[in-house]
Amino acid sequence: MPAPSSVTPTYGAPAIEMARGDGVYLFDVDGKRYLDFAAGIAVNALGHGHPTLVNALKAQADQLWHTSNLYRIPGQETLAKRLCDATFAERVQFCNSGAEAIEGCIKYARKYHYSRGQGHRNRVITFDGSFHGRTLATIFAAKARKLTEGFGPEVDGFDQVPFGDIDALKAAIGDETAAVLVEPIQGEGGIRPATLAFLRALRSVCDDRGLLLILDEIQCGMGRSGKLFAHEWADVTPDLMAVAKGIGGGFPMGAILSTLEAARGMTAGTHGTTYGGNPLAMAVGNAMLDEVLADGFLVRVDAVARGLWRGLIELQNTYQNKHIDTVRGAGLMLGIKLSAQQDNVSVVSMLRERGLLTVAAGDNVIRILPPLIITDEHVAECLDILDAALMSL
Repeated sequence: MPAPSSVTPTYGAPAIEMARGDGVYLFDVDGKRYLDFAAGIAVNALGHGHPTLVNALKAQADQLWHTSNLYRIPGQETLAKRLCDATFAERVQFCNSGAEAIEGCIKYARKYHYSRGQGHRNRVITFDGSFHGRTLATIFAAKARKLTEGFGPEVDGFDQVPFGDIDALKAAIGDETAAVLVEPIQGEGGIRPATLAFLRALRSVCDDRGLLLILDEIQCGMGRSGKLFAHEWADVTPDLMAVAKGIGGGFPMGAILSTLEAARGMTAGTHGTTYGGNPLAMAVGNAMLDEVLADGFLVRVDAVARGLWRGLIELQNTYQNKHIDTVRGAGLMLGIKLSAQQDNVSVVSMLRERGLLTVAAGDNVIRILPPLIITDEHVAECLDILDAALMSL
């Protein structure tokens, strides 16, 4: 029996202990191998131990770890320029996590309107089923009771409407509204993609009403949808975007991407971070882009994702009205919504025992979030385990 832990139990009791990783596989302390289709909750975009990331981190670690943002960090300049060249952005500020990036986007939006003499415009509209992090502001932005209970008083400044309801959004806009915050694909909420028409309508409404459009691409970004960022499928651009998870490939890192106009209020001293943009993170981030932006990489992600989708639809057709309600998502961010008689947490545990790692999400969904480097063989292995597990229920 393990000794009592001194770690605060905010995650519950971990089921297993991992000893090492290799590509798309993890190995526990007993040597059991797992096909990792959780990827650290959409973080390990290049799997485990990818040589490009490992070598970049080792090389930088031999040179310099941390200086703070009181000094110029060349890796920041390089990575910011590359992100701007590859996206809508004209400015990038680095941070350490997704929640920190969202907090930054909210500050940018409020300061934008303040800089234009409209400081009263400080409210942000969000959507039901959303998840934007676990800081005080981000939990009250999502407004889910399971996140906010016991952490009152409420952090004001957020209004919420049904996900996908453009008429409800329009009705919620008032004189104090500053921005709209949305995930192109809701993750924690149960892998619920916004329709392309809805994303286009959001852009149009924000333009018409003078609002900033903030996209949370923390989970669905960095190639997971088959494009560098999921909003590209709708051919729209945001004013602000929060990025994290996959951008560091497992190294803690986040970023706030913005247009020049959206960043107009952010002058020296308005926002900062001790560790954000440190040399280690920048080395890894640049190495990530080397891989993700390489010729053919996103094309391969899209192709293997379509094969996984077809396989999941076949399972849905086999087990519908018995175990599976529906399959949804995009790219390599897919969800299996189980039927009412099944419990997603129990099924995730059963899959883990069979050697497949997945993640539970809201709405009784099993999240499928593999590394972007999976092959058709890995897809077949995943589908075989899922089929056998569902057949045994």
